[in-house]
Amino acid sequence: MTSKIEEARKAYSANDVALSIQAHDTLVHKEMHKTEGGYLKSAIYGGFDGIITIFAIVAGAHGSDLGAAVVIILGISGAFGDGLSMGLGDYLSTKSELEFNATERRREEWEVENNPEGEIKEMIDIYYEKGIPLEDAKTVTSILSKHKKAWVDIMMIEELGIIEGDDSPVKNGLVTFISFLLFGFIPLLPYLVSYIFKIGEQSNWVFIISLVFTGFSLFLMGAIKTKLTNGNIWKSGAEMLLVGGVAAGAAWLLGWLLGPLGNTSA
Repeated sequence: MTSKIEEARKAYSANDVALSIQAHDTLVHKEMHKTEGGYLKSAIYGGFDGIITIFAIVAGAHGSDLGAAVVIILGISGAFGDGLSMGLGDYLSTKSELEFNATERRREEWEVENNPEGEIKEMIDIYYEKGIPLEDAKTVTSILSKHKKAWVDIMMIEELGIIEGDDSPVKNGLVTFISFLLFGFIPLLPYLVSYIFKIGEQSNWVFIISLVFTGFSLFLMGAIKTKLTNGNIWKSGAEMLLVGGVAAGAAWLLGWLLGPLGNTSA
């Protein structure tokens, strides 16, 4: 199933009608765009925030001339604290969205059961406003209203703008948390190696290596994002690198400006 969906995406990207027909001939049930995209979205969301948050700590500490040990302590505590916060936030937001969707679906089902004439009129109006001739809109609605589940499914989308999915709040939260940690530790790696092996702890090279690692990871994340958006790898990678660079640069500048405060004697 997944390979056929990939074929359909490749066909779209290449404007290959024949490949699209071939892929859709074997797609016998719905394509799971939302669920697959939802986890990738959580991974990118958590990873981007993780690498930027922790590199901001690294950049700010470097701008303030703090040692490797301080950078590591701040970075690890920030990675676990912020990562846990983001993971729980994703869990709660996904859970709330699912609960809201379920409530709205129950309401639509109640309205279809108790006020079918009103729902039929609403559906006719919706199709008519989309440019479908009135008689055709009535015909389509007459057919769909005979099938309660399909009727409710369509009203959820057309009337309420709700696209239902089966995202797991727990999985979304875990993906965000793990992605935050994995990408968040990338800027810290040079400092961890430097501290463990006692090499160049106060050297600018440690920060430069951290900067290179972070930049490469941001570009890679942007490239991975094209799996969801079907965009240009180079453009998406450069965009992610630019946005991350602005955030990191602001953190370094703030650390440099506030650095003298750390040298002020009591």
